[in-house]
Amino acid sequence: MSTTAVTPLSTEDAETLVSAARRAAEAAGVTVSITVLDAGGHLLAFRRDDQAVLISGETSTRKAYTALQLNASTADLVEAVQPGGLFHTLPTALDRPLLFIAGGVPVHRDGRLIGAIGVGGGAPEQDHGFAAAAVKALS
Repeated sequence: MSTTAVTPLSTEDAETLVSAARRAAEAAGVTVSITVLDAGGHLLAFRRDDQAVLISGETSTRKAYTALQLNASTADLVEAVQPGGLFHTLPTALDRPLLFIAGGVPVHRDGRLIGAIGVGGGAPEQDHGFAAAAVKALS
């Protein structure tokens, strides 16, 4: 069985993601923190403006981690973690807390997961839009 190599998420890609998310947030008049992780969950890029709420940095990192671990947009997971939802007990099953709120988006290349971006600081719908715009800019 042969597999095709996929180019991993590079620091240049991460800078592109951060720049695109920052531009989208600035256009909306929102100050955010942005985290980009590679496929192994390692931090590739992080940006927090001095005007951003301090906790937004941790929030963006947790959103990116959630999107990476579950290979899904965090906006699509909110209902699944409500009581009675499919993932209601999942956060206790992992060694790192997850954050199920919009703003984390997985990054794929050639159909494979290569990383994730998380955006925190705006309303959940805004954060999701900023992250999704960044991923689209990378394509």
